[in-house]
Amino acid sequence: MKKILFIEDEAVLQKTVSEVLVNHDYEVLQALDGEIGLRIAREKQPDLILLDLIMPRKNGFEVLEELKQDETTKHIPVIVLTNLEGPEEVERVLNAGATTYLVKANYSLEEVLQKVKDTIA
Repeated sequence: MKKILFIEDEAVLQKTVSEVLVNHDYEVLQALDGEIGLRIAREKQPDLILLDLIMPRKNGFEVLEELKQDETTKHIPVIVLTNLEGPEEVERVLNAGATTYLVKANYSLEEVLQKVKDTIA
């Protein structure tokens, strides 16, 4: 069973997306802030990380940079799932090593699921 870490501070969104993933036979690990997310990523070595950018304690930009600089986590694909949609943000996260960038408001749960499947098939 593929393991996905979802780092997202909005509990309702975290629950909704996680339920969809679990129903499609993924194991979902959850973190409500970036610091916890980094710790879980290092300890559990997920197959994929879904990452929000705007979070307390450590934002998604910082988390992504740390993940990609760490020998133990740099290989893990990261899908950024956020409401920031400016070209600067998109360029910054893709340059930092994100696999893809999804704007929450523009994607359905089915499309997010398809991106997950495409990334870790």
